Amino acid sequence: MTVLKMSRPLATRLLFEAQKQPDLEVCGFLSARDGEPVEIFPVANVAAEPATTFEMDSAQQIDALKRIRQRGETMLAIYHSHPSAPPEPSVRDIEGLGYPNALYLIISLNIKGVLEMRAWQRDGEQMRDVPLTVMD
Repeated sequence: MTVLKMSRPLATRLLFEAQKQPDLEVCGFLSARDGEPVEIFPVANVAAEPATTFEMDSAQQIDALKRIRQRGETMLAIYHSHPSAPPEPSVRDIEGLGYPNALYLIISLNIKGVLEMRAWQRDGEQMRDVPLTVMD
């Protein structure tokens, strides 16, 4: 994927999800229809240290993926937030990649008053920045 285009309402919902729990890494899925992002599916973070890492609740993860399929959509991206770090994949993020073909959205709450979201895709052993455009 060369550019990820997302509607402003959908981007706003992702940012709001991160702001609801600013001290924890929130996570979930972004679904797509015909390659276009359409919906978010929040999943509980059950990591032992949720302030610095995320681990999706397995039952909620399965349920979210099932609902995505039932809607006739595909899982496009996995999103999570970084409460106190930039929106770049950490070593733990890269080590925990479970869906090598998915995009990874990282929302940073690191800068007061400014929310930042970036998209990433696995490229061999590296992560490549995918341009993200928010459409009105």
